[in-house]
Amino acid sequence: MTDPTTIALLELTTDIVSSYVSNNSIQHSELPSLISLVHGKLNELQNGPVEVVVEGESQKPAVNPKKSVFDDHIICLEDGKKFQSMKRHLKTVYNLTPDEYRTKWGLPRDYPMVTKNYSAKRSAMAKNMGLGRKPGETPVAQTKKKNS
Repeated sequence: MTDPTTIALLELTTDIVSSYVSNNSIQHSELPSLISLVHGKLNELQNGPVEVVVEGESQKPAVNPKKSVFDDHIICLEDGKKFQSMKRHLKTVYNLTPDEYRTKWGLPRDYPMVTKNYSAKRSAMAKNMGLGRKPGETPVAQTKKKNS
């Protein structure tokens, strides 16, 4: 018959997947890979690392990488969502660093993680606060007011 640990592992997998699916909406096509992933992780916890192979699935970007960068937003290739800055999103949702993200999608090293408009806005804000000046320098705006 079947090994008792295998049966226990299958029961745990069933419980975890059914609990997850009852509280989260997923596509029907994603269910087999979810089951495989959960079973693989449980098996890994029990026996050590095991490679999980997903049949014939290679992830495709949500949008064309050439059409993902705009002045006011960048579209994430993982999920198609728009962001001004993607570093935090990639780390919290996908556990990817910007370099890992660029490598995964075959993007150049200079592919931006922050939009041009957002970067310019933050730069202007920093300059207005006086960041980047040497100690003792007076801001240009204050110098003009004193001379008037």
